[in-house]
Amino acid sequence: MNERLRRAILRAGLDPATLATMAEVSAKSVERWLAETSVPYPRTRYRVAAILQEDESYLWPNAVDKASLTGAELVSTWPRRQDVPKHLWTELLRGAERNIDYVAFAGLFLAEEIPDWIPTLRAKAQAGARVRMLFGDPNGTQLAARDAEYEIGGGVGGRVSAVLAYYRSLVGQLEIRLHDTPLYASIYRFDDDMIVNSHVYGILAAYTPTMHIRRVDGAYFNTYLESYEKIWASARPLDGGGT
Repeated sequence: MNERLRRAILRAGLDPATLATMAEVSAKSVERWLAETSVPYPRTRYRVAAILQEDESYLWPNAVDKASLTGAELVSTWPRRQDVPKHLWTELLRGAERNIDYVAFAGLFLAEEIPDWIPTLRAKAQAGARVRMLFGDPNGTQLAARDAEYEIGGGVGGRVSAVLAYYRSLVGQLEIRLHDTPLYASIYRFDDDMIVNSHVYGILAAYTPTMHIRRVDGAYFNTYLESYEKIWASARPLDGGGT
């Protein structure tokens, strides 16, 4: 039994016969898919996945070209974070409805350079999205180490203090924690889209490679999401800003 397909049909409030009608195939075809004695052609897989609002790689994992799916996750790349179009940050934030996750040491540029960033975050939280923010812990060892690496005499700590001043007014509306991890990338997640800003030793994050990925098979996306969850679990709340 293709249990994923069976459950997806049930979640959609359908039965095999109704799905067959909607997908323009015979009821016998759907029965064979469920029994795993046959797999639909690519065009039909796409149609059924759209009807059930699932990814075809989830419903028929062995029938999909994994290499193609992996490549499809990479939307865009830029040699420096500052090359990412500013409108993209706004568009991704406005389009997110379920999860907005953020981890950096500071990420001050978003609050400073995008006027709608803070009001839109607040509105998203009020609309029911889960918004989680992770900033570097001013009392931790990693922030001091990163500052020494950049040789900017306390500049990293100063940026964290500045960014926290922007977000303290949102405590209670957003979940905010402080982390003390040797961050290898800043991660900004908007539902199934993610901006990943890689960190390179001795170079400020604004000048390091950045990529936009969109979850398809999860080969890229899930790796960074798993990393985010590990950092979140190890972090401490900011003055009641999340548990």
